[in-house]
Amino acid sequence: MPPNAAGSFRFWFTNERWEWSPELYQMHGYQPGEIEPTTELLLAHKHPDDRQHVAETINRSLEEGKPFSSRHRFIDAHGAEHHVMVVADRILDSDGNPVGTAGFYIDLSEVERMALDQKLPEVIEARAVIEQAKAILMRMYRISADQAFKILVWRSQETNVKLRVLAAQLIAELSDIPPPSPSIVAAFDHILLTLHLRVPQD
Repeated sequence: MPPNAAGSFRFWFTNERWEWSPELYQMHGYQPGEIEPTTELLLAHKHPDDRQHVAETINRSLEEGKPFSSRHRFIDAHGAEHHVMVVADRILDSDGNPVGTAGFYIDLSEVERMALDQKLPEVIEARAVIEQAKAILMRMYRISADQAFKILVWRSQETNVKLRVLAAQLIAELSDIPPPSPSIVAAFDHILLTLHLRVPQD
């Protein structure tokens, strides 16, 4: 994945405090630590047409203890527009209560530049399985086939798990998802970000 195509964050509900990884600062056009990430700053960077949607998502996180998951656009400090998908899960305290949300920004505008012609044997041998996994991502996140494939590649690289194995695990865990509803995206985010923990060891 190209530099700064993904960055991580944490958002703590009690004091509405954001923590950004160096990559997320750079994605927004800042040097790490140059500014303090706040909800106000975050919303100021959002594309005007997406700002209300993101504000509602943040409010829902605060009020209902939901993960901050979204797909939207933002404008960095240099005026460049970014199309991002935010994949997140809840942070729970020792009693199982939600105290925050943590996850990744995936810059789809950067991901688009990834080469799709990598000669990965597992892609050829298990194309049907990968196509099924792509279809799941396309349905859940409403993204294109190319973007869905690149998300799978990203998770494969991040977790050092073969692409076809990760795709098969995703399909195997579909039965854990309840019928489609607004809460399904949050449940799916959790599965996507933790697949590598449940892949059988050789």
